[in-house]
Amino acid sequence: MNMSRKVDTTGPLIAIGGAEDKTSRASILRNVLSLSPADQPVVGVITTASSIPDDVFGGYKEAFDGIGAGEVLDIRIRERKDANASKYIEMIERSDVIFISGGDQMRLTNILGASPALEMMRRRHEEGATIAGTSAGAACQSGTMVYGGPADDSLRKGAVKMSAGFGFVDGVIIDTHFLERGRFSRLMEVGATNPEYLGVGLGEDAAVQFEGDLIRAFGPGHVILVDSSQITGSNVFDLADGEAVSVHNVIMHALVHGYGYSLTDRRVLGPEELRAKSLEQRIEYT
Repeated sequence: MNMSRKVDTTGPLIAIGGAEDKTSRASILRNVLSLSPADQPVVGVITTASSIPDDVFGGYKEAFDGIGAGEVLDIRIRERKDANASKYIEMIERSDVIFISGGDQMRLTNILGASPALEMMRRRHEEGATIAGTSAGAACQSGTMVYGGPADDSLRKGAVKMSAGFGFVDGVIIDTHFLERGRFSRLMEVGATNPEYLGVGLGEDAAVQFEGDLIRAFGPGHVILVDSSQITGSNVFDLADGEAVSVHNVIMHALVHGYGYSLTDRRVLGPEELRAKSLEQRIEYT
């Protein structure tokens, strides 16, 4: 019996907190590769955000070659003219997995924003290709992205800098290196001013997969969720820029591998419920 309401061919979307293991174990990168239906996926590595693209590409090429990629493409988009070049657009079109490296997310949005290269990335994602990114390559995936703000004193009005991201996922704001760089106050300040967004704080060597209304955590590290939808008050609207923010009833969750979160219900899902919910979604869209 066909229970479907629509056919959803959009590919997996993966956000990684940075500093993921690239050794022979490479659990997160192996998972990224396994999500592609291709037996030996073509991986296109976009190093636009990085100031050391040779080193970054070399590290990912070695890692992906070692875990079964069919080919690893060096999508070396460094300037806006490159984001219009047919050479790189064709490489994105060939990619089964499009991997966006870390670095400076403002370079990503400045160079790739409103470009044919980004449009091809969106098209390939709609056709079923996997989009994955680490650090800056993760932060840019949401419609609104964090690009700056001190880790040690961000609970001040206007301290966190935000800009438009690529919009691969709605309803969240992603921060990376979250535990290692003590960025809790950044997502609390974001939540005080934008309570509709779920803050997704990715620790290093930790990742999430966005799957419909589900967030699935995987990898050895922690994923911290900052839910400000139930805040009972804040002084943020009374403040001048730079003044200290008060915000009440912020809810936080720490997820590890195998746990998930429902954006619709705003609640954590244990491993068994997450598996059942995922199966239910797959049946619905089969």
